[in-house]
Amino acid sequence: MNTQTLLIYCSVFVSSIVMAQQTPKILSYSKANYLPDFSYAGYHFGEKKLPEVQGTIINATDYGVKANDGLDDSKALLKAVKAANAVEGNVILQLPAGRIILSEIVYIERSNFVLRGSGSGDNGTEIYCPRPMMYLKDSESLAELREYLTTLDKRQREPENNVDLPFSQYAWSGGFIWTQVPGERVKSYLDKYEPTPNPLAKVSSGNMGEHTISVSEVKGLKVGDIVELQLFNKDGENGEIIKDLYKGANVKPGSHHWKFPKLPIVRQQVEITKISGSKITIKTPLTIAIKPSYQAQLVEWKHLDEVGIEHLSFTFPDIPRVAHHIEPGNNGIFLTRLFNSWVKDIKITNADSGILGEEISNVTVQDIVTDGPHLSHYTVTLGGVHNVLVKNLKIYNKAVHPLSFNTFSTKNVYQDCEIFADALLDQHSGANHQNLFDRITVHITADKNNSYLLFGGGGADYWKPSHGPFSTFWNLNVLVSNPNDKPVLLYGMKDGPFARIIGVNGNTKFEVKYEPDAYIEFLNTAMDKVPSLYDYQLQKRLK
Repeated sequence: MNTQTLLIYCSVFVSSIVMAQQTPKILSYSKANYLPDFSYAGYHFGEKKLPEVQGTIINATDYGVKANDGLDDSKALLKAVKAANAVEGNVILQLPAGRIILSEIVYIERSNFVLRGSGSGDNGTEIYCPRPMMYLKDSESLAELREYLTTLDKRQREPENNVDLPFSQYAWSGGFIWTQVPGERVKSYLDKYEPTPNPLAKVSSGNMGEHTISVSEVKGLKVGDIVELQLFNKDGENGEIIKDLYKGANVKPGSHHWKFPKLPIVRQQVEITKISGSKITIKTPLTIAIKPSYQAQLVEWKHLDEVGIEHLSFTFPDIPRVAHHIEPGNNGIFLTRLFNSWVKDIKITNADSGILGEEISNVTVQDIVTDGPHLSHYTVTLGGVHNVLVKNLKIYNKAVHPLSFNTFSTKNVYQDCEIFADALLDQHSGANHQNLFDRITVHITADKNNSYLLFGGGGADYWKPSHGPFSTFWNLNVLVSNPNDKPVLLYGMKDGPFARIIGVNGNTKFEVKYEPDAYIEFLNTAMDKVPSLYDYQLQKRLK
């Protein structure tokens, strides 16, 4: 077999490249080159197709929603939501075709609820939001976030632009369609609001990539329960979990890894599949090994099931942008506390952020388009979420973070997404680890040095490094607008340890600089045999 040795850079592990008819060596799943199993991402762990829900239909027009009349539909739509909430079993709130004007937040607070429009295209349902959320009454759900921003004096400081302004609560939270469990925190920000521990079980051990954990003091757990596994760092700056999380890599963890010992540093929503004495089996594999010093526990996780948002579009006015993190709140959808749910066939124009997620698991977001002249903060971002699948996202607008794995995100997948403007693959610090960019297409223009900053490492210093081990890029298709006879250098990541970069290819040759200790294989080689890692692993698991 012919092999070709490629010089990457001294900080990058250089791997042998095999011919296209072979599979990447990393699929041998050796302990030396660990590759996570991402196949559990998505609705029902990827094992079921998104449903076409049947049930009681509540027509919004019966409650006063009237499209295309130029009048605000907020009060009428809220009446329709109230009527839908009174229905037992599956309920579909049907929106009419045409433009609906919405200037209030619509909260979805029950399971088995589908908000359905008449399509995301020209003849479908358009939700037009004439003014941002900053003009609405503050949501009680974001009270802790507001206090966190004030307590830490979170400000956007840009002296060169004469900007020194407090962060907006809507920079990464909130949306005009908002799922929530009433009374439950959107996200843990401050120690003092952490409830008194009442674990359903204490967890003492478990191995990375495996499904069995050792437990004690079990309280009322049963097979089928969906609970949250929490791991803590209560040992300060030199806590053992920090060393294990980053596998001894040459990175400098920020202070948030130890300043909030009551808040879990790793969390994972899990389904209990077996209980046998002091052993519990969970549906999905552990992202890191569990040791006694982590004081790990299983706790109740309140959530909604079988919620769908589908077949509609959002339009926001193209208002002037002030600065990063000062977004006024033109956000489309905010998903919190969801399990086995979905968003599909959505178009979003001129949003500050299109779709945001926090505290969700096994959700599929599919067939999404974002566009418009407005510079977005996020398009579809994954923060504090587990096993979420974002599939077929087309990004035509410019965004600060077009694709972004954010704080606490684990085992999530962007698949078959395409970025047409200012492409950046962002991993946004905050102990995120083991996420997958799968079969992504990016359109770029090389700079004067024939290079391009593609791998982003956003986030504040106190939450660095940019990501933990085993974040994976699979079959990355890079289309260069100005190719020449020299390879284009793709760079940007300086503190992302032990990444797996398999199959960077496109319409020219490439070099990759990714630090530290990246594993690189199939560079400039077609990924014909295994074009999608997610699909490959899912098919293998379900055989």
